[in-house]
Amino acid sequence: MSLRSPLAALGLCVATGAVAVLTTARTAAADEHGHDDYKGRVTAKSGLLLRDRPTRSSRIVGKAPYGSIVHIFCRTGGDRVNGNDHWYLLTDGTWAWASAYYIDNIGAVPRWC
Repeated sequence: MSLRSPLAALGLCVATGAVAVLTTARTAAADEHGHDDYKGRVTAKSGLLLRDRPTRSSRIVGKAPYGSIVHIFCRTGGDRVNGNDHWYLLTDGTWAWASAYYIDNIGAVPRWC
């Protein structure tokens, strides 16, 4: 039966913790800058109204200009806009909702919230 020294056990704990921290940091970085960095281009000619909830009647919190690129965190269902009930949660400066009807995806379709 072999007994580990307290120092060796401490070293193993520290190494395991370091691996866990690095794995978590790498996953967070991928969410911010990797394949989960969803983008879209605004197609609303008069600009896209940004709202505090995924509904047409919710409070307007901003506006994205026509042709601008927006960063999308995720998508969810909400009020229908011209037959499309998908809404995107945008991360440009403030967290706000926008109708997916007025955003053309650049790359992959955003994940569900």
